Amino acid sequence: MAAAPPLPAEQRRRRPARRGVTGTRGLVAAVFLLPALVLLGALVVYPIGYSVQRSFFDRAGTGFAGLDNYVEIFTDDTILTAVRNNAVWVVVAPTLATALGLVFAVLTERVRWGTAFKLVVFMPMAISMLAAGIIFRLVYEQDPDRGVANAVWVGVHDTFAESSGYPRARPLPVHPLEEAGGGAYVTKEPVRAGTPARLPLVGVAPADVPDDARPAREPRPAPGAVTGTAWLDFTKGGGGTPNAVDAREVGLKGLRIEAVRDGRVVATATAAADGSFTLPAAADGALLWLPEANFREPYNGVDWLGPTLVTPAVIGSYVWMWAGFAMVLIAAGLAGLPRELLEAARVDGANEWQVFRRVTVPLLAPVLAVVLVTLMINVLKIFDLVFIIAPGSVQDDANVLALQLYRSSFGTDAHLGVGSAISVLLLLLVIPVMFFNIRRIRKAGR
Repeated sequence: MAAAPPLPAEQRRRRPARRGVTGTRGLVAAVFLLPALVLLGALVVYPIGYSVQRSFFDRAGTGFAGLDNYVEIFTDDTILTAVRNNAVWVVVAPTLATALGLVFAVLTERVRWGTAFKLVVFMPMAISMLAAGIIFRLVYEQDPDRGVANAVWVGVHDTFAESSGYPRARPLPVHPLEEAGGGAYVTKEPVRAGTPARLPLVGVAPADVPDDARPAREPRPAPGAVTGTAWLDFTKGGGGTPNAVDAREVGLKGLRIEAVRDGRVVATATAAADGSFTLPAAADGALLWLPEANFREPYNGVDWLGPTLVTPAVIGSYVWMWAGFAMVLIAAGLAGLPRELLEAARVDGANEWQVFRRVTVPLLAPVLAVVLVTLMINVLKIFDLVFIIAPGSVQDDANVLALQLYRSSFGTDAHLGVGSAISVLLLLLVIPVMFFNIRRIRKAGR
């Protein structure tokens, strides 16, 4: 094999100069990177190393505890609840946010006002976690007059179910009414046509009295019919006579009255604004029954922040914030799809659902993976929403690792060893997801 011809003298003279230039450029790059490396070491590397070291020491930090702190993580009931809730968060929250983002991105392509819709959905991303937590703490209030969620829920419920008119109303022992079981009341004696029936009650709050209720009055007797009055037997300022209609007492408008004979309802009536009612002749000799529906407690909705639903409720607030983030990224990927493939599928006879499931989603798989992995890393660190939305009485039920890290590391009963162990556990949980993400990015780059 012939030897390579020697390089010209001019090229041999240029080689050292190039090496010198390369070395100078490397030195300049190192100088510019040095501040970033110092900050990285001070703010990331050193805290990680110190946390790992501290996790092997006791509460005071003076005695070596070995793996005791890690054992406590998996034996303490409160911390185990946090681990289980984190597993629910990692599976449910990113999946829901990504799915909603995908649906929004696909559907908004088909409407003219899609840009405005995207702006509205993405707007929660401009709100801090603190502000979002305060908003949803109010949304999930139990009182329907304050909490939007229960106001809607109670409104829908009351549309399909009859609501109570006079909760907690009851008769006094001197009244002609007695308990009939199940929250209902019945007259002690049968009623007769021509003799006014009196149905006095007490215990009605002023807020429960209808605005259009009028002063109670006894109706005129009607031939062959049973007439009577249902009224609030309470006089403001005192006075009045029990079982007697006073001019300052109001009728119980809307009270339902049933005439019952031999266990069967033979007639029904509803009290007018002044409490008066009239029953047909069939009610003569029957007992008057006030059904339980008149007195049951009003429906107050769902206990969103109770032990059972607090975690799904907080996840709902997270999805509200991050569905817009997922939608924007997926919409960007959707804009880059080759339209000829979608049209070819439609020409081949595929309907829109088949095009979406077998063409659009597979082509968007890399973008969906980016969104899903990003949100999984994000929910592993979730803290603000849980801390603000969950009341103190149910924080143990809504607990997550980041919140438990805070609770274990600060306060009068702080245990920095356990807190450091939890932080190391969080790091170990994030590393596989980060590794998957880096590997996917490198593969996409190749």
